[in-house]
Amino acid sequence: MKEETVLSLSYGRVKVKPVEEQFGLMPGSYETYQIVRPGDVIIRGTDLQNDVTSLRTGLAKDHGIITSAYINLRPRPNILPIFLHYLLSSYDDMKVFYGLGSGLRQNLSYDDFKYMGITVPDLATQNRIVSFLDEKTAEIDAAIEKKRRLIDLLNEQKAILINRAVTKGLNRDAPMKDSGVDWIGEIPAHWDVTKVKSVFDLLDNRRIPLSGDVRGQMTERTYDYYGASGAIDKVDDFIFDETTILVAEDGANLVMRNLPLAIIATGKYWVNNHAHILRPKDGDVFYWANALEAADYRPLISGAAQPKLTKDAIKNVFLPRPPRDEQIRISVHLAAIPEGFGPIETATQKEISTLNEFKQTLIANAVTGKIKI
Repeated sequence: MKEETVLSLSYGRVKVKPVEEQFGLMPGSYETYQIVRPGDVIIRGTDLQNDVTSLRTGLAKDHGIITSAYINLRPRPNILPIFLHYLLSSYDDMKVFYGLGSGLRQNLSYDDFKYMGITVPDLATQNRIVSFLDEKTAEIDAAIEKKRRLIDLLNEQKAILINRAVTKGLNRDAPMKDSGVDWIGEIPAHWDVTKVKSVFDLLDNRRIPLSGDVRGQMTERTYDYYGASGAIDKVDDFIFDETTILVAEDGANLVMRNLPLAIIATGKYWVNNHAHILRPKDGDVFYWANALEAADYRPLISGAAQPKLTKDAIKNVFLPRPPRDEQIRISVHLAAIPEGFGPIETATQKEISTLNEFKQTLIANAVTGKIKI
C-alpha cells in the first residue's frame, strides 16, 4: 500500500487510470497489486487463447500499481528500458508470445517467458537504435494520427446526421416544438415523445443466464450468439427466432459510447444476460434501432462498482416517435448515409494499416540488426 496511482495497459501503453474510469470489475483492495516504476516493461500474458489482436506490451512512465496478473520486467543496467520495449513490442507484433503460454487459456507467466531469447547489443548501439526509432516512429505516428482524426471526423459527421434525422426528421421547414427531453431537443410539431416501454416488449425474461450450459449442447447447427458487444460466438440452443433490438446493459459502454449500443438481431440467435432484448410493438425496426443508438442513457445508469442499465431503467428511456410512414422514410435516408462516407473511410483505413505495417517492420529490423543505423 505504498502507491495510490492505479495503472492500466491499454493499446500498447501503460496509462494512469483516472478515478472516474475506475469502475467495472475493480478489486475490493489493491493489496495484491504490484508496484511499477518508470522504465518497467509491462507484459499482459493473460487470455492468449481468446485474444490474438490486443497489444500486450507497454513501457511504464509513471510510478504506480498494476494488477499482479501482468508480468513486470525491470531491465538490468546493460539494457535500456526503451530498447527492451521496442524489442518486445516487435515480438508482440510478430505474435511470438502465443507459442509460450500454458494452461487452458494459454496464460503467460514469467516462468514461461524468462527463457525467451533476445538480442542485446552494447549500450552505444542501443542508444543509436532508440534515437533512430524515436524519430522515425514519431513521424509515422503523426501521419497515422492525422488519418485517425479524419475517420473520427467522418464518424462524428455520420452521428450528427443520424441524430438529426431521428430527432428532427427530414423536412427542415417543419414546425417544431420542445420535446421536454434534453438529448432530443426540439422535434417536429406532429411528432410525440414516448418511452421504451410504450413501443417495445422487453423479452429479458427469456434470455439465458451465463450459468446455462449452452456450449456443452452444440450440434451441427449453430446460430449467432449476442452479448454486450454484438455477435461474438456461435452456439445452438436456447434460440430466439424473431427480430429484436439488443441494447447492452454495460453502463461503461453506454457512457463511453465505444461500442455499438443498439444491434438489430434477425433470424435465429441466442442472447446472454448482458443485453436487453427489445421487440418493437409497431413502427420501423431500423428507425427504432437508430433512435436507441442516439439515446442518452446516463441519467438511468446505476451502480458504482459495476454500472448497469437495469431492466426497469431501460423501460423509461425517452425516444422521439414520428408517424410510421415517416419512420420508414427516415430509415431509407439513414441507410444511404454510410455510402457517402464509405470510400473515404475504407481508403483511409487501408493507409493506416500500411503505415502500421511499415512501422512494425522498421522496429523489428532495427532491434534485430537487419538494417544499419
